[in-house]
Amino acid sequence: MRKANSSDRGRAAKGNVAPKNVEEYLARVPEPARSTLNKVRAAIRSAAPAGVTEAMSYGIPAFKYKGPLIWFAAFSNHCSLFPTASVIKEFKNELNGFHTSKGTIHFPVDKPLPAALVKKMVKARMAEKEHKKQR
Repeated sequence: MRKANSSDRGRAAKGNVAPKNVEEYLARVPEPARSTLNKVRAAIRSAAPAGVTEAMSYGIPAFKYKGPLIWFAAFSNHCSLFPTASVIKEFKNELNGFHTSKGTIHFPVDKPLPAALVKKMVKARMAEKEHKKQR
């Protein structure tokens, strides 16, 4: 069995050279996953405050606000959102029906997570970051 490594992340965005930015990453993702990720990206943007930036982190697209906020990626058989383990735990009931692990939510390449749910998770993640900042 082959060991997974960080270069395996975002396998759907294939290429010999790592993408330099989110646009380049998404351009490499085949449909329907690209459209799905663009919907998730739009939901994140609409919930995120001014000052949030997009970047590549761990080889996948991320939003940053005073550090990492949330990541998303496409793989060959699914798409994923990485909102952190605490956010997944907080929204456990609303994520019923989606495959989750400690820090990841998997969803079909042709069916994005509900935008309202993504927005609530982004807001929860922002609240977490603000709470940490106050300590």
